[in-house]
Amino acid sequence: MSMTGTGRRLGIAVVGLGGAVATTAVAGIEVIRRGANRLDGLPLADVSVPGLVDYRDITFGGWDLDGSDLAAAAGHHRVLNDAQIAETGEALSAIRPWPAVGSGSFCRGVDGANKHEAAGHRAAIKAISDDLRRFRERSEADGIVMINLASTERTPGDDEALNSLDAFERALDRDDPSIGPAMLYAYAAIESGVPYGNFTPSLAADAPALKQFAKQRNVPIAGKDGKTGQTMMKTVLAPALRSRALHVDGWFSTNILGNRDGEALRDPGSLASKLDTKGNVLDSILGYHVEDHVVDIRYYRPRGDDKEAWDNIDVSGFLGHKMQIKVNFLCKDSVLAAPLALEIARVLDLAQQRGDGGVQEQLSLFFKAPMVANGHAPEHAFHAQETMLMDWLGAPQGFNQ
Repeated sequence: MSMTGTGRRLGIAVVGLGGAVATTAVAGIEVIRRGANRLDGLPLADVSVPGLVDYRDITFGGWDLDGSDLAAAAGHHRVLNDAQIAETGEALSAIRPWPAVGSGSFCRGVDGANKHEAAGHRAAIKAISDDLRRFRERSEADGIVMINLASTERTPGDDEALNSLDAFERALDRDDPSIGPAMLYAYAAIESGVPYGNFTPSLAADAPALKQFAKQRNVPIAGKDGKTGQTMMKTVLAPALRSRALHVDGWFSTNILGNRDGEALRDPGSLASKLDTKGNVLDSILGYHVEDHVVDIRYYRPRGDDKEAWDNIDVSGFLGHKMQIKVNFLCKDSVLAAPLALEIARVLDLAQQRGDGGVQEQLSLFFKAPMVANGHAPEHAFHAQETMLMDWLGAPQGFNQ
């Protein structure tokens, strides 16, 4: 195990602080701070690069529509075991989310009493920016990063207001309904000089107007939709099939999950946003269109955070012979996602220290729909994404060196 020990203190402002992923991340950092010597699941734990903040020097704040303290939230989500809740309960109970900016039209079925009732878009942005300023002051952090871990929003329709910064500014002034909460948070972060990472499928800093804003302000941004389970496996397997010239005739992927994220996906608009980010990976890697590529996600309450993903892959080999591959991944959604959110925050903070603003393509490894800076097709193959990140970090090739 290697920790950088920079002495730099990083504050992570989380949108959706009371969710399963965020509470798992906060508890994980508390366990590490108390002396845990196992850092499984943290891909950059053994990468020693100047400026990369130590896990023990991370502090948290953030927003949630549910105002429950994080100990109560963790008990509700049931990701942590009893021993972990007992060990971290005191620290978690001391953290309560700030009132959040929400929208029933963008995220139907997700609401709460801990809501900031802003009088329009500009007022909402000011409230978020004020929270960031207070967080920086109270945490005494050297750097602040915003990470979006909120529930998935529906994708807005095509709207000219999102295509340029000038049009977006005018749309903010008239409280245009095409602008949702995720975009307001992203705008507030960029305006405040705070790096922003979008771990959700929601349209946020990837809107052309906000990419332009981030480049103009030289603020690092990255996203979108964290690549944790089934899609991660897809980006590992598909390059291998291509390298062996095994033709993919069809790929059927289905998921069941019962956490709050899954409940939000019961809304058709939110589900469409999620399916879009999961469905664009395969053709890019293989170099041809897989006509029978099916992706299905179902909310199944009894599973809670214990997600199950099935993949059936039909391939053709030498002399046209047909074969099948079956993959059954039983995983804990938040246990996979939380460490990736932490690593994204650490790298965004490092990018800001290096003066690298705009889209951070080196973080593609962690996303289903990686943002790109200049309009080229994103890289989806896992091994190529890993090389991109390690080259940017200036670290030895391959994780856990």
